[in-house]
Amino acid sequence: MLKHGILGLLNYGSMTGYDIVHIFKDSLSYFWNAQTSQVYRELQTIKKNGWAADETVEQDGKPDKKVFTITDSGRAELKRWLTEDNVEFGIRSPLMMKVFFRGECSLDENIDFFEKLQNDSYAFDYKMSLSPPDTKKYAEIIKDPMKALYWKMTIEYGMMYSKMYRQWVENCIRQLEELKYEDTGDQRKS
Repeated sequence: MLKHGILGLLNYGSMTGYDIVHIFKDSLSYFWNAQTSQVYRELQTIKKNGWAADETVEQDGKPDKKVFTITDSGRAELKRWLTEDNVEFGIRSPLMMKVFFRGECSLDENIDFFEKLQNDSYAFDYKMSLSPPDTKKYAEIIKDPMKALYWKMTIEYGMMYSKMYRQWVENCIRQLEELKYEDTGDQRKS
């Protein structure tokens, strides 16, 4: 699926791997995580499949850079993928699998687990607040406000998901802490 996300970005215009990683972090990271190494690895697969071509551009005083351009075959693959009917709403979450079996751990271990999730979610939100996505900027670059509208929709999804996730984690911590204080006979008020 990452390769199709990269093809989608290349469909807007030629880009270096660095450009793709940067745009990915500004937009797609709200709903899809990818490491820099994964993006570069997928670029090589895309090139090998004939979906993109690259050109080395020499730079004065800097290392040469590779600029990737989507091919007609790449556009056809992107279109094929976009029109597939196999979109699933199902959830496959390693996190939820771990949570399901957390009963094997102590209450303190589980509170620590959820507090780490909470801290990670705050860090993600903070990182996103430092460089909030600017769909207007990308609309100007690609000269198509309709495409920017779809970017905006996915970013809104990511922001709503992030808010729901934080609320869920806080609720889990509260439930576990209530259990902990019940077990110790502590009459602490919540």
